[in-house]
Amino acid sequence: MSLFRSILEKLGLGSHAAPSADAAPAPQNTGTAPTTGTAGAPQTSGAAPAGMSQVDVAQHLDSLSGAQQLNWRTSIVDLLKLLGLDSSLASRKELATELHYTGSTDDSAAMNTWLHAQVMKKLAENGGKVPADLLD
Repeated sequence: MSLFRSILEKLGLGSHAAPSADAAPAPQNTGTAPTTGTAGAPQTSGAAPAGMSQVDVAQHLDSLSGAQQLNWRTSIVDLLKLLGLDSSLASRKELATELHYTGSTDDSAAMNTWLHAQVMKKLAENGGKVPADLLD
């Protein structure tokens, strides 16, 4: 299972999550064709898909943190730890590959900053309600 899919599932978005960033969508027998954008990619709007309520990501993570001193709002390492996922450098490099990071994975500070921003953006794309200040 991909690390990003694990993040979605830990936040209660897993059963409604889109396929991983590099996987093709699974065909569904709904009788209707999916809406696609100009490049054939599914369109995302930041709003939850029809029939799905949004998960308040900040509220959920704050409730998980309790007395722990983890700064999930700025740190991908702390976010992964809070969710009980592997936060090792190797794991973060895998996540960077999964999310199509084009920078050097040897510059872990830059990679971590990019990863946190991308994860927040992708959570919003997958039905998560993410505070605007975390999407900048």
